[in-house]
Amino acid sequence: MFLPILFGFLVGVALCLTFGTVFFALIQNSVDNGFRSGMKIVLGVITGDTLFVLAALLGTAFIPKVQGFETFMAVVGVLFLVAMGLVNILKGTPRLAYPKTSFGNFVYYFTTGFFLNALNPVNFVSWVAIVAYIRSHLHYSTGQQYAFMTAALVGVLVTESALAYYANRLKRLFTPRVVLIFNRTTGVVFLIGAANIAYTRLLEPLSKALNW
Repeated sequence: MFLPILFGFLVGVALCLTFGTVFFALIQNSVDNGFRSGMKIVLGVITGDTLFVLAALLGTAFIPKVQGFETFMAVVGVLFLVAMGLVNILKGTPRLAYPKTSFGNFVYYFTTGFFLNALNPVNFVSWVAIVAYIRSHLHYSTGQQYAFMTAALVGVLVTESALAYYANRLKRLFTPRVVLIFNRTTGVVFLIGAANIAYTRLLEPLSKALNW
């Protein structure tokens, strides 16, 4: 049982270091608004990942099939990422503000982390692929599968918490100009993510359907 837990933890760590939209949003908000805001985003991300892991382990047969649901979610994901990208690129030189903790702030940061994670279909596909691999290639028992995936979630939580903590600790290096550049870089990453989802989940299936 030790090896599945170890490998699961390492997989969780590796998934956090792919420099995607969640990574940049977590670093940005931790620098701008402090460690607590970063942890709220982490809670949103880990909630989404937990739902994905449960769906991957239990199967998706219990989820009702709705015509066009995947396309709808892809469109929502694209619009969400485009909006986040444009906000980061177009806003002026930021002020480094540290808002007081409140329920409203918690909901904002939590939902930001949750939707950045949940609206990217690649994340769900990744968890499903991992479950399929440990079942078909590693031949893990049910107990080992749950241990592996639980350890993976712990790895995600620990790694993203560390990113939020050390990003905040290094905030003295992030002058307004540096933060402006970083925000715009983050915006570009969001737009690339939106373009990727639009191509793989919307344009490519449409092209195949129309035989273009």
